[in-house]
Amino acid sequence: MKKAILLLSFVLLFALGCERAPEDRVMARAVPERADDFVFENNLIAGRFYGKALEGNPTSPGLDIWVKMPGKLVADEWYKAAQSDPEYYHHDHGGKDCYKVAVSLGGGASAPFIDGRLCYPATNYRESEIRRRSQDTIEFTLRYPEWEAAEGIKVKMRKTVTVVPDTYFLDVRDVYTFSGTDALVVGVGINRHESQGTIEQEFPQADRYAIWEKASDQGVEPEDGKIGVAVVMPTTQMICYTTDRSHALLLKAVESGEEINYKIGSCWSKGDIKTAQEWFELVMKQ
Repeated sequence: MKKAILLLSFVLLFALGCERAPEDRVMARAVPERADDFVFENNLIAGRFYGKALEGNPTSPGLDIWVKMPGKLVADEWYKAAQSDPEYYHHDHGGKDCYKVAVSLGGGASAPFIDGRLCYPATNYRESEIRRRSQDTIEFTLRYPEWEAAEGIKVKMRKTVTVVPDTYFLDVRDVYTFSGTDALVVGVGINRHESQGTIEQEFPQADRYAIWEKASDQGVEPEDGKIGVAVVMPTTQMICYTTDRSHALLLKAVESGEEINYKIGSCWSKGDIKTAQEWFELVMKQ
């Protein structure tokens, strides 16, 4: 009798318009089952930062962009499938990992820029924390242990990323604490793959940089689509290239403990943004 009453209660609730609980539109988590990655996504973009187990292959602070079709969250599905097929997310399942990072800033990150060179952390991120979580917002922090960025200059870094739905951009806050110097020049930028036919855009606002290039330079399943990448930092003091032109950088001198705020973004030509012009127009609006 009690079971019948309970069943009737559920029927009545749905008849009265009871709605299903809303599904998450963002996610982020550490991935100990796959080399300590830290993955994030919303309904338009996805990516990961490298953890301890990947050090040396590579040791890099850069963002690894995962292209995907607009819609559902896919990262957990891809990681699960990769347990039996390590190359799963290098093949197109409505998206893929096809952006080359190696030792670089990848699709948007920062590093000290000293004597004309980027001084990367000595390790990948070593600590992570989910600071805020809801269906529509997730905020996480990654910590990079102290390293010697240059002779006598010791640095550690804390990165906080906020992910919300319906945008191709992430909000990022990096904080460098350091000793051995009164100020530190930090470069916020992206890795350019000139062999992939990079198209770049100059903007009236001297606080942003964007590219459009072939999406893949890896051989597992070469990708014929295009990828757009961008960085926007309102407090930029100068834009420059590294000497090998592998990176475009937005530069800012900071004091120890000062917060650096910027946005990084990406898109895939097989999604809703089809052309370089569409991408550059979107970047201009940020």
